[in-house]
Amino acid sequence: MLVALAANLLIATAKAVGGLVAGSPALLSEAAHSVADSFNDVFLLAALRRSRRPADRRHPFGYGKERFFWSLLAAVGIFVMGGCFSFFQGIDALRGGSGETLSGYVAGLIVLGVALFTEGISLLRALYQVRRQGGTDGGGLRDPALRTVVAEDGTAVLGVSLAITGMALHMATGQIGYEAAASFAIGALLVYVAYRLGREARDQLIGEAADPEARDRIRSLLRAQPEIDSVEALFTMKTGLDSALVAARVDLAPGLDSERVEEVAVRIKRHIARAVPEAGQIFLDVTERSAQEARESPAATGERGGA
Repeated sequence: MLVALAANLLIATAKAVGGLVAGSPALLSEAAHSVADSFNDVFLLAALRRSRRPADRRHPFGYGKERFFWSLLAAVGIFVMGGCFSFFQGIDALRGGSGETLSGYVAGLIVLGVALFTEGISLLRALYQVRRQGGTDGGGLRDPALRTVVAEDGTAVLGVSLAITGMALHMATGQIGYEAAASFAIGALLVYVAYRLGREARDQLIGEAADPEARDRIRSLLRAQPEIDSVEALFTMKTGLDSALVAARVDLAPGLDSERVEEVAVRIKRHIARAVPEAGQIFLDVTERSAQEARESPAATGERGGA
């Protein structure tokens, strides 16, 4: 994360200076993109720090959702500072025409070439981190902070490529429309990325359920317990990157005394904690089906009606 922040600050400065010297809307759009990425890296560093705080009386389930909140702010930053400014640059280029110089454009292309190399290195480091955490299919992109860095670096590489293409075509043809189109494409790319990141952060903030695989493991474990007659309800909610709340309502077989019920509940919680390590908080609503309830069940009523 610190590497990404340092790279973005350096690249943003170089792009801004180069864009002003060359009068290039595409290069200025990329400068805005890098500025947005720099602010977002600051947000994500805050998320990493604040989400590690231990639970307290005001937040008994911890601060794990801080990551999701700051990821949402990062998405808003990409949209406003990157996407909207890029659209403005494209419109301004079409209205105002071209005021570029050849020497300025050569300098701008050099800046973009260095930026492409630097952003590529940052993207490779982020992808390596994803691989270390299990790859794209094994949970490497569950971390919203790391997912945002990968999205930032990937769009940066693509955005720089678009800017280089627009500037090169402008130099070759003298048509500012190519650069305006590059600015619009960069803006559309950033708006799309912001939408995807914002939607994921929103889902996690409003109470997204645990992964389907984890829910299936918990349900199968509950149903496998000999003392459980049925699993009436199972609720899960992510409370952080690697933590989740689990609440289940189960009916026990009749004939268990209170001591036995307590032992069963403790044993089930331990089994769930071992099977699903992210289940940090486990709550069981344990009830025992009485003989009267069994007699009043639909099956028993049907048998009596048939008799």
